[in-house]
Amino acid sequence: MDEITIDRLKTVIQAANNILVTSHLRPDGDAIGSVLGLGLSLQDAGKEIQMVLVDGVPNTFHHLTGYDQISGHLAGEFDISVVLDCSDIQRVGRIFRNNKIPTINIDHHKTNLHFAKINIVDQNVPSTAEMLYKLIPLLGLSIQKPTAEAILTGIITDTLGFRTANIRPNTMRVVAELMEMGCDLPFLYQKALINRSFEAARFWGAGLSTLTKEGRLVWATLTQEDRKAVGYPGNDDADLINLLSSLEEIDIAIIFVEQKNDKVKVSWRARKGFDVSKVAAEFGGGGHQPAAGAEINGTLEFVTKKVLNETRNYFKDQK
Repeated sequence: MDEITIDRLKTVIQAANNILVTSHLRPDGDAIGSVLGLGLSLQDAGKEIQMVLVDGVPNTFHHLTGYDQISGHLAGEFDISVVLDCSDIQRVGRIFRNNKIPTINIDHHKTNLHFAKINIVDQNVPSTAEMLYKLIPLLGLSIQKPTAEAILTGIITDTLGFRTANIRPNTMRVVAELMEMGCDLPFLYQKALINRSFEAARFWGAGLSTLTKEGRLVWATLTQEDRKAVGYPGNDDADLINLLSSLEEIDIAIIFVEQKNDKVKVSWRARKGFDVSKVAAEFGGGGHQPAAGAEINGTLEFVTKKVLNETRNYFKDQK
């Protein structure tokens, strides 16, 4: 984050009255924490803010202040837009029409396409939320407790509870400073990573019943019928992929989640030394070396076969 870019960003934000803050489809904790973190800090500065996530906010994050201000659609025009934690404008959904270019893009994915007028991308930071912790004061904005809680939630979730290989000492210093602002780390950790609804647990059961192992590769599938049968309300995998990635003697885990209209959401997780973002990129997706995803057109059977073949080929190249 060079000074020239920061000064330009500060000038653009200060001149705007109505600001759109958004992130990607099927938002995770980093997306939600980043949208709330920046959105609330801008509100504290007197800005009119539209926080929009097309797929809404999962129940997991309803304890965060301001979650109910996040809408699934635009309420009107805006002066500038900020896209957070999103590497590709297509992943935002239906918000940007007629090829409108976002004003600002803040992200930490190495696969980011630099799609905005102003792009701040740092792949060395474990979460976009951590980037915002440093950036918000540089923009002349304040971090009150609700903003701090949102940012800490983003850090907790995108590091899987401080377990990812890209954790650095600075991340833990940021966490300590957020705790000093009044954040309850055990409470936010429990809410973000430990608590599960009864429906989510049953959804896990449906996925685990399909669990398949092939050498050091493991995968599972979740169908639309599975979702309906257990009453799970989300379009995601209820974080089942993180359980699969914890299995012993596994290098890569994949989960296939059937969506509506012949689409499949695919998530990869990998041990250190493997870069699954390269596989995801072959399908128009992206992410990080140990964690990546893509949404692929086709039936569940077709996509599963195609992705497994591509992942197997990747394995061969790594040997």
